[in-house]
Amino acid sequence: MTRETSIAVTLLSVNLNKVALLRNTRTIGIPNVVHAARIALGAGAHGITVHPRPDGRHVRAQDVRELAAVLQEWPGAEFNIEGNPFHGLLEFVRDVRPKQCTLVPDETGAFTSDHGWDLPADHARLKPAVAERSMRWCDSVSPSTRTC
Repeated sequence: MTRETSIAVTLLSVNLNKVALLRNTRTIGIPNVVHAARIALGAGAHGITVHPRPDGRHVRAQDVRELAAVLQEWPGAEFNIEGNPFHGLLEFVRDVRPKQCTLVPDETGAFTSDHGWDLPADHARLKPAVAERSMRWCDSVSPSTRTC
C-alpha cells in the first residue's frame, strides 16, 4: 500500500533590482541585468522579480522589456513585476504580460517599500487594478500587505 505525500516547496524568484542599481551607478553598463537573469535561471531559480520605479533608479523600462524576452526562453519560469499600480505599473503589465504582478504601495521618491497596503482603506482604489489583471493574463495578482 502506498501513500501519496504532498510536500510544500518554496520556489526562488531572484530580485534583480540591486543588480540594476549597481549598474546604474556606473557608465559602462555592468553588471548586466539580462545576463544576471540568465545566470539565475540557469542555476535553477523559478523566476525573476523586478520593481521598476518611476524614477528609474533600479530596473528601467528597457530592462523590463528585455527581461520579458529572456523569460520567453524559459517557458516554466515566472516573471513577477512589483510596483505601485498608480505610478505606471499597469503599463508594464499590459506591455509584457508577466505571470505575476505584486502591488506595492511605495510612494514616488520613497527610499524603499517599507509598508503594506491598508486594505480596508485602499480597497476601493485597488479593486479596478486587481480586477483588470485578474481577468486578463496574470496567473497571480497579490497586493502586498506586509508590515515592517
